Amino acid sequence: MNQNRRIADIFSQAADVMALLEENAFRVLGTRKVARTIEDLPEDVAILAESGRLEETPGIGQHSAERIREYLRTGHIAEFEELAGQAPPGVLKMMAISSVGVKTAHLFWKEGGITTMEELKKRLQDGSFPKLKGVGEKKLSRIRQNLEFLESGSGRIGIGWALPLAEEFCRLLRRLEGVNNAQYCGSLRRGREDVGDIDILVSAEKSTVATIGKALGAYSRTAEVIAAGETKISLRTNMGLQIDFRIVPAVSWGAALQYFTGSKEHNVRVRELAAKKGLKLNEWGLFRGSDRIAGESEPGVYQALELAWLPPEMREDKGEIELSEAMYRVAQGQAAGISDPRLEFLGAKIPAQWTTLEISDIRGDMHMHTTASDGTVSLEDMVAAAKRRGYQYIAITDHSKSQIQANGLQVPRLLEHIAAIGSLAGKVKDIAVLSGSEVDILADGSLDYPDDILEKLDWVVASPHSALSQESQAATRRLVRAASHPLVDVVGHPTGRLLAGRRGLEPEMADVISAAARGGTALEINAQELRLDLRDAHARLAVRAGVPLCINSDAHSPEDMDKLIYGILTARRAWARADDVLNAWPLEKIRRRRRQRRS
Repeated sequence: MNQNRRIADIFSQAADVMALLEENAFRVLGTRKVARTIEDLPEDVAILAESGRLEETPGIGQHSAERIREYLRTGHIAEFEELAGQAPPGVLKMMAISSVGVKTAHLFWKEGGITTMEELKKRLQDGSFPKLKGVGEKKLSRIRQNLEFLESGSGRIGIGWALPLAEEFCRLLRRLEGVNNAQYCGSLRRGREDVGDIDILVSAEKSTVATIGKALGAYSRTAEVIAAGETKISLRTNMGLQIDFRIVPAVSWGAALQYFTGSKEHNVRVRELAAKKGLKLNEWGLFRGSDRIAGESEPGVYQALELAWLPPEMREDKGEIELSEAMYRVAQGQAAGISDPRLEFLGAKIPAQWTTLEISDIRGDMHMHTTASDGTVSLEDMVAAAKRRGYQYIAITDHSKSQIQANGLQVPRLLEHIAAIGSLAGKVKDIAVLSGSEVDILADGSLDYPDDILEKLDWVVASPHSALSQESQAATRRLVRAASHPLVDVVGHPTGRLLAGRRGLEPEMADVISAAARGGTALEINAQELRLDLRDAHARLAVRAGVPLCINSDAHSPEDMDKLIYGILTARRAWARADDVLNAWPLEKIRRRRRQRRS
């Protein structure tokens, strides 16, 4: 088992303790450098140690190599454990709070006598915080806010908050004279459902760095600029989120975009491939010796490594490297044998170029609410909004009768609603309007309306809304029963989770997906940023099983339709393409599939 990450963490924490204890600054920096070196190693540090090559690794000296070997032998580093014993554990934990660095934590400890997170929180809340030099009410207020933020979500925020903020900063930078481009990177560009911080890459020359720093420092979203150098500027937003800006010249833009986007595991694999070809890859370019052979464009970097470019959301080292190699061979007219079982679901259909799922591929939204239940606009207004977006079809799916708090429709009102939708559908042009319902999946898996009522609907989304703490086996039976029902078109937000708010059901999703495959039922990716349910891993299982995804906004207002992008990102992480998404199909294909299922 590769222990690079664990050993890097031990060295990094040791550097924090050294800094707290005010050890020699060069020793602190040296220890941090070792941590970064180990973390970035493309090879298992244990293999380097066993082969006697550890000391040959740039950044790892004799003393550090001995400490690494000690850990590999014993699972401990005595020197570091002795160091850690000289600082209260709570002081180290304080440094996880944004705006509490080493110096501030040292000040709290040595001059304020605060040694635990509990004591820090108490003093911040009850007004008994000691007067310390350089720690005024403004800084304390920021620490309170950041501590609340840390406790509310382990320091991570959802993509629905992070993405608009990152795009806002990118727009700010692109307007500056001398800036060629700006793009958010990291886990946000990979479409993860939540992020711990934001990385933004900026293409500009050194002469523009001061202008960039001035604009960022003066921006209304900025609470403080943490650091400003020639190639990196870091700031803390007024919500406590850290944003790091990396500045590179245009000639390095593509290499830096690749470097700062992929997961650590993906990037290690790519650097290993480069090394096997006698090349070196970093954020400045792809080099053969001192000659840069690629770097200006991201696809160019992958091409030079004999890899096909793939969407950022796929770069997690989950088989995409093997796919990329195979696609490159196809593009070159070579055989593209599949040796990785993670690619078997593609069969012989390895493409020469990946057709990325785009928001423009979505032809309609199949889960929408109006004032008939808990939506904010009328049926007419929701249809008009969908038409303005160019949708070819939509399904109006107001809540069923058990959703009393959401003004769910009892049967007589549902029948009136179906008639109203049908009447409007007959008048409106250039968009098909389907009468549907979001029908509750009850605790035993039965549905909230009887079959004779469901048969009157053009579209049925069956979703769980209650009994969401049900144990796993019961939840599995419940969802399998719904997914097997011939009148259910799609199972909506199957687990009912809310990010950072509710865990939801925890069924055996493989069983649910198998039932959907047998029954020809689609599974929803609910694009509401607090749901994103199916989550990416489950959506990928569905794609591999041939179960269609249905990416819906679950719109309760016209503005909610903008959230579809979060579902698109989740689907890309699942390797979905347009053919895998039901509401990217023509309406006639959906209707034909529906007729076949019901017959």
